[in-house]
Amino acid sequence: MKPYRSHPIAECGEPLVSLEGLGFLLTTPHPYQAFGAPYGSANPWTARRSVVEALSKALLTLKRLNPDWTFRIFDAYRPNAIQSFMVIHEFMTLSGGRSPDAVPSDEAQILWERTYRIWAEPSDDPGSPPPHSTGAAIDLTLCTRDGVDVPMGSPIDENSDRSLPDFFLEKEPDLHRHRLQLLEVMQSAGFERHPEEWWHFSLGDQMWAFTRERKNPSNPQIARYGRADLL
Repeated sequence: MKPYRSHPIAECGEPLVSLEGLGFLLTTPHPYQAFGAPYGSANPWTARRSVVEALSKALLTLKRLNPDWTFRIFDAYRPNAIQSFMVIHEFMTLSGGRSPDAVPSDEAQILWERTYRIWAEPSDDPGSPPPHSTGAAIDLTLCTRDGVDVPMGSPIDENSDRSLPDFFLEKEPDLHRHRLQLLEVMQSAGFERHPEEWWHFSLGDQMWAFTRERKNPSNPQIARYGRADLL
């Protein structure tokens, strides 16, 4: 697992609250439910209360910079069981529809490495939850209030180098500028960005704490959100 997955957690017990009705555009149908992900009673359009409050602050900052823009939320809370489902879905997409047990071991190893490039490994260990399972991670992009996505250079969840935040730094300045605008408004509200995904931001989980501590080693950070389904 990635190094941040061993960062300490002191669960604060904050509840999940809805992202609906707060001025964000939600991707409908939900992308993973469209694949058949079995959410049951879990609601993907929820996040920890302070995360939702911070996202609303980021939206206000975005509106001041560009009144015609808003956030399109792609995904938020993702139970560990859904993480497992989507990891297998990604593996089978990369393998041409073959399940892991139908792929030769050498090839399977390569495919698992590609899968875990953008998908966090599922875990039943309360000390190493997948980021979205904490309710502290949000996948999102910029769009106009009419629902037209701002060009970012690659779709969310694309498993390629184009997903790297600085991929277009010297290739397509306009695309890179859009990614920077998303980064700046999210950071203004306290979020940190995934180092390998331009669309993934979190606040209060292990990745957030690990990233902040690396920026300022003299200021230790402890994650405040563990797996939300264990509350």
